[in-house]
Amino acid sequence: MPPATDLAGWLAYLEGLHPKAIDMGLERVDEVRRRLGLNPDFPLITVGGTNGKGSTCAYLEAMLGHAGYRVGCYTSPHLRRYNERVRIAGREVQDADLVTAFEAVEAARGDTSLTYFEFGTLAAVWLFQRQPVDVAVLEVGLGGRLDAVNAFDADCAVVTAIDLDHQEYLGHTREAIGREKAGILRAGRPAVCSDPNPPESLLRHAADIGAQLLRLGAEIRIRAQDAAWECRLPEQVFAALPRPAMPGAFQLHNAAGAIAALHSLRERLPVPVAAMRRGLAEARQPGRAQLMTGAPRILLDVAHNPQAARALAANLTDLPPTGRRIAVLAMLADKDVAGVVRAMGEGIHQWHVAGLAGPRGMTDEALRARLREAGVEAEAHADVAAALHAACAKAEPTDIICCFGSFYTVAEALRALDDGQASCNES
Repeated sequence: MPPATDLAGWLAYLEGLHPKAIDMGLERVDEVRRRLGLNPDFPLITVGGTNGKGSTCAYLEAMLGHAGYRVGCYTSPHLRRYNERVRIAGREVQDADLVTAFEAVEAARGDTSLTYFEFGTLAAVWLFQRQPVDVAVLEVGLGGRLDAVNAFDADCAVVTAIDLDHQEYLGHTREAIGREKAGILRAGRPAVCSDPNPPESLLRHAADIGAQLLRLGAEIRIRAQDAAWECRLPEQVFAALPRPAMPGAFQLHNAAGAIAALHSLRERLPVPVAAMRRGLAEARQPGRAQLMTGAPRILLDVAHNPQAARALAANLTDLPPTGRRIAVLAMLADKDVAGVVRAMGEGIHQWHVAGLAGPRGMTDEALRARLREAGVEAEAHADVAAALHAACAKAEPTDIICCFGSFYTVAEALRALDDGQASCNES
């Protein structure tokens, strides 16, 4: 058993439980799932993809919640605290509930080793089954086919935008990655793809297994208007929808995917259009184009691959005309730094780079060298707090500071802002 009975002790225990932080495969997690008796009788919606998973989960959770359902939502990673990963009825579960769930998984696993993510996934579904929920939304952690979430059969699987990321695990082409993402689809069951240009590998797999696939640009069509938009499906048109609360044109793709998923489950989970409208208008996801109040403004985004960085660059362009754009960047060593920098284009006037701690983190000097190879000069700082503080010191009130590159980057930035380690002039 772990050395402590509180949540912090359990999390420390889980971090050292398995020899690999990432160990793809379903055999171990599926064995413990069976021992725990986890066979949910409530509908499951699984959300995979490279970018847009968290936003899609947020739309589903909000729309289902406004329809009166008790929703269990499991996402990852977290920014401030682990409890963010597991929500029931719109609220983060309490420490004591997580500890109870971890104890149940520990008792069931015997000598079967589980990764941190696998352990947490089983604990979340155990809570959803015990507390119980009407429907659960589960975000895939990495890939799809061999991810722990895929130990559970989805009633509807959603695949969002697909791009190059985690190539060492998933493959080095969109086609290879698409095959892994397609692994969450189930034979004869509804599936949604909100990538407007899906890999052929995903489409072939869906056809081979007979999944009831709805595709953005084919069965799903969207039309944007000035203050509203519409989502057209084969059997229904959802008109006069409010623009999503989260910024970015690509959010219409994520929102349309969520609407299509709910429509495909309408006989079991009817959701009134009014609930959809409220959910779209209210759903938010911390760390995704999160604009902080104050002057200068600070924009936080977890963008850590070129596709996400292109979306971030578009969001910056969509902001009202202002002063300079100052970047604070910290990334993991296995990410495509040059691709991210290129995706941001020439819109950044000043760069600050920071080191990230941990085995996968990149030092400030290593990151500065990567930027220099990409033709960009940057100031280097030991950590995100120092980089953000320096950016604030150099910024004018009309400037925008964009802090991005990883979930860890945004988490450290939020912590620094909360603790006063980094400060800008408050409005």
